[in-house]
Amino acid sequence: MTALCGAQTANTVTLRLLDGKTGRRVVPTGILVRANHDATDHGNWAKQNEDGTAQIKLPESASVILIHATYDNSMEYLVNCDGPKQADTPAELWYPVSGILATGLVAANGCLKPKAAEKLKVTAKPGEFVLFVRKLGWREQSQE
Repeated sequence: MTALCGAQTANTVTLRLLDGKTGRRVVPTGILVRANHDATDHGNWAKQNEDGTAQIKLPESASVILIHATYDNSMEYLVNCDGPKQADTPAELWYPVSGILATGLVAANGCLKPKAAEKLKVTAKPGEFVLFVRKLGWREQSQE
């Protein structure tokens, strides 16, 4: 029975989205997953839970992933806080599936100054990926 449970969860990642400024849980309206630097979004890989987390079922071949989330029942993307210069065009950072499964991973929070980000003290369990996000600012929305 133990081997069967391990096989079922081997490629399942629990995603927790947190507000980059407050550390509060963010519940998106959609989650898009990309794997192995492929441009194809896979919304069907993620199943949202009632507590705001999501279970992401990844194929065996997925070695790195990129996550984007939407909000307000639209295609407005939450901005990932993991890259530098979030006010400009953010870089897309890919995360190793093996590291997430083995030890868990908390992405960097570039939406706060380093000392303020340290106060949030967020940890991840093996199989869990924590990503800090924020909504688009009014300037960013007006530029689109």
